Amino acid sequence: MKTIILAVDREHPDESVIRQAGEILKNGGLVAFPTETVYGLGGDGLNAESSEKIYAAKGRPSDNPLIIHIADMESLDRIVSEIPEKARKMAEKFWPGPLTMIFKKSDAVPYETTGGLDSVAVRMPSHPVALSLIRLGGGYIAAPSANTSGRPSPTRAAHVAEDLTGKVDMILDGGDVGIGLESTIVDFTEEIPVILRPGYISQKMAEEVIGPVRMDKGLLISDEKVKPKAPGMKYRHYAPNAGLTIVEGSTEQVIKTINEKSRELQAQGKRVGVIGTDETVGAYEAQVIKSIGTRQDEETIARHLFGLLREFDEEQVDHIFSESFDTPRMGQAIMNRLLKAAGHHLIHV
Repeated sequence: MKTIILAVDREHPDESVIRQAGEILKNGGLVAFPTETVYGLGGDGLNAESSEKIYAAKGRPSDNPLIIHIADMESLDRIVSEIPEKARKMAEKFWPGPLTMIFKKSDAVPYETTGGLDSVAVRMPSHPVALSLIRLGGGYIAAPSANTSGRPSPTRAAHVAEDLTGKVDMILDGGDVGIGLESTIVDFTEEIPVILRPGYISQKMAEEVIGPVRMDKGLLISDEKVKPKAPGMKYRHYAPNAGLTIVEGSTEQVIKTINEKSRELQAQGKRVGVIGTDETVGAYEAQVIKSIGTRQDEETIARHLFGLLREFDEEQVDHIFSESFDTPRMGQAIMNRLLKAAGHHLIHV
């Protein structure tokens, strides 16, 4: 398959280009496109064969649900059987934006899209290119992140091309994304809404709008017998090729421990990488040392995480050590992704 890559302006996307991409979707093809979170791999969410193509292109387990992207609230009525009042309040506050909500699905949504579940995950992105593509591509785009399953999620078109060239019909290059972490997922099929994946919208932000919201226990444990209700709950995600270890504790102890372990591996002839921040990178001893951002602006940490993990692959390191990032608002989301990338290999010092 020949993959066409076309540049699009984020704020004023060329309608002829978007229309071309939309026709591909309506004809059952696949188009990768930018959102405000990460790049998505889109197919017609109401076409079972399109969803099967998404799983095949990513090498994604077919029980891992896809998120349907819509461009307006009216579209929601066709694909869900009911909309709880709390979900409406969340939509009023956070849509369009980095929030995915899970509802009981209608018969219009094929089980191939929902991973065999009777529920459906839905999001309304805020990215102008994404919204335009949804409108011109049939109104319902199923789109997981546009990467090979298990790899770091793509935050620029080059990441998509690296993983999916020859597997998708088109990649829309809208430049770097803004947030860099996938959307928060909240399940509204339970009496008390449940966060299944933390993201830019925190538990506190949700509770300020709708009252009590709980965190799913599956965020803390990995159980192969559990059928995932949301993307990424069951399987290892975001992993670089190298092993990854997270070290948490006081800054002084973290630096000391990472340097000790780095020296041990280097003595064995290993190539070591370290993820620090602007405040700490000068204190590390390793072949490849990279800053993820500054602790004064936690959004820089979120935005750079996936791209940085891919950079270490390019540097061909054997092992990566990373600081822990328990930042005030997005720390929960950042650490959720980092722990998955590390296979939950964490050292407390």
